[in-house]
Amino acid sequence: MAKTSVLRQVFALTLALCLDACLVYAVVVAPLERTHATCSRLASTWAFALLRCLALTAATAAALGGLPPAPARLLVAHSALPAVLETGTAALRLDDNQCGVMADAHCWLMCAGASLAAGLFWEVVVPDSGGDKEKRNKPRVLFMRVVRLYKPDYPVMLAGFLFLTLAVVCQMSVQFYTGKIIDNLRGHDLPSEFFSALLLMGLCSLGSSVGTGCRGGLFTWARSSFTCRVNGKLFEALTKQEVAFFETVKTGEITSRLSQDTSLMGETACLNVNVLLRSLIKMVATMVLMLQLSWQLTFLVLMEVPVTGVIQNIYNTHEQRLKLAIQDSVAVASDAANEIISGIRTVRSFSAEKHEACHYDNRLLDTHALKTRRDTVRIVYLLVRRLTELATQVLMLWYGRLFIQRGQMSTGDLVSFILYQSDLGDNIRALIYISCNMLNSVAAAAKVFEYLDREPRVSTEGELAPDQLQGHVVFRHLNFVYPTRPDVPVLQDFSLELKAGQMTALVGPSGEGKSTCASLLKRWYEPLDGEILLDGEPLGSYDHRFLSKKIALVSQEPVLFSGTVRRNIAYGLDDCSMDAVRDAARQADAHDFITQLEKGYDTDVGEGGSLLSKSERQRIAIARALVRRPQVLIVDEITSSLDEHSENKVLHALASRPNQTLLVIAHRLKTIEKARQIAVIGGGKVQERGTHRELLDKKGSYCKVREKLATAGSY
Repeated sequence: MAKTSVLRQVFALTLALCLDACLVYAVVVAPLERTHATCSRLASTWAFALLRCLALTAATAAALGGLPPAPARLLVAHSALPAVLETGTAALRLDDNQCGVMADAHCWLMCAGASLAAGLFWEVVVPDSGGDKEKRNKPRVLFMRVVRLYKPDYPVMLAGFLFLTLAVVCQMSVQFYTGKIIDNLRGHDLPSEFFSALLLMGLCSLGSSVGTGCRGGLFTWARSSFTCRVNGKLFEALTKQEVAFFETVKTGEITSRLSQDTSLMGETACLNVNVLLRSLIKMVATMVLMLQLSWQLTFLVLMEVPVTGVIQNIYNTHEQRLKLAIQDSVAVASDAANEIISGIRTVRSFSAEKHEACHYDNRLLDTHALKTRRDTVRIVYLLVRRLTELATQVLMLWYGRLFIQRGQMSTGDLVSFILYQSDLGDNIRALIYISCNMLNSVAAAAKVFEYLDREPRVSTEGELAPDQLQGHVVFRHLNFVYPTRPDVPVLQDFSLELKAGQMTALVGPSGEGKSTCASLLKRWYEPLDGEILLDGEPLGSYDHRFLSKKIALVSQEPVLFSGTVRRNIAYGLDDCSMDAVRDAARQADAHDFITQLEKGYDTDVGEGGSLLSKSERQRIAIARALVRRPQVLIVDEITSSLDEHSENKVLHALASRPNQTLLVIAHRLKTIEKARQIAVIGGGKVQERGTHRELLDKKGSYCKVREKLATAGSY
């Protein structure tokens, strides 16, 4: 189907070009009187270009039943190119061009060939975003996605491009007037001509400086805005991912994407397009001026282009491969550093400082070795490139001297030509490098887009948010394995009912799935089979924010964030009053110790709550859950670090809410015995369930668990 579509487009374009040839021939043979007025001639040229464009697009659309983007771009370029050449000729005050209204066959063929070449280059380098993704070169598609992300900054970039054009034109004029000044140094010409050339060169230098400065500032502003915006999008996308994502992706890799790759994305589009357009404009203008000075020397200089292109292509291949390896190596080193710093207490307790320092040094040495290889490749590349430049300059000076002796050019013309040649070489090399680098250097963008496009495995698109919630929970035939351990089943045909307003305790050996039940109820993971119902509705059908407020979890190892005590208790709640914070702290037996802190509720808890004891962190975590007034509260060994007084007060506060469903994961007998329902978990299933007295009468698994807890001293 795709091949047939391409053949149809080629056939339609062939018919359109034949129609265009007939149209041009009709205009040529028709005795149109040509006027010498530039404005009138240009107006006629552009009017004829518009007429051709309309006729060709109409014919192509009729043949194809529509107008695809690729043929449309080709026809517009083919129709407008003669008018562009005519306008450029008039602007540069060159000889009359024959590509206007009275275009001959030679000009028509030249424009058709140039349009076809430009169209093929565009379709190969920058394909349309639609179509089969597998058949498109991934770096090209990524580059266009980066360009589209710059849409809010398009006005700033457009202004930057205008200043870029001003800088290029003025810089080219400086070199031109430098040659004129040298020719006037002999004193044979009038002094006014010398001072006029000097004044114009000064004005052009000022314009070049202003254009360069404004261009750089605008592009830098656009890149900074882009990086800030993409960082925000990436962070938002990361926070929406499921918990399993953060278990499989290392922290160092994520921070590397946020800190480095987004910045590289901004440079890829903004700076590279800046350099590409600047080099392209300067190259075209320089070649036109060089041809006017000496076409022989121009062709001699252009002989360097294919050699430079081959050298640049070889260098780009090696350099891009090493750049990707360096990015991965930096991410590994960052992850190693984060892991060591986060576990510094363990490192100190085992006196492993030297071992970890050596481990991190090895990662740095790997990165250093890759950078050394990259720098070595660059040294060889620069040496070969400089030798090529030197050979070209020697030949140019040799022939330039001969042309001066023969009177074919002046000394000032040779100086201008040398200045132009120097710029032309730099622009050609920059153009070759950027044209490859614009596509290859988006490797960093690939990893960023991988995260931006990733859909979380646990959906958060539910909409249910009822005013009244009973808190009746049913686990129905659940099967589950952790993504990091897909071969180890955790829950197998697990079924359990949590009655509304009652306390249920999960007991059993460690690693049997008790905490997994809590994680599934919080929707951190998605079960492989089965479902969890809340008041008869699947958990996934509830609104994510509503569910996170109605189902609260206090884990055995609570996590606090740097900031004040009040911020941690009211975390995630925008409308939480100070009275509600204090009331929750009192229920969690935290109010007394908080008021004894230096700044009370405004005391900073430190990074991860490091300035507080474990018992204090647990009580603040309990208050953080209670302040939400959840309908379902999950507690996972929260009393393990509390003294007997605090434990009794917290348990009393939890049990004092008759309408709240409470799920307790505990190893203390006192906590377990207070539950209305006790479920013994083993082998990923519910082995027994009932009240404390009922399970004792059965003398089954519960009695064995109870004996183990009593032996371990878990009272």
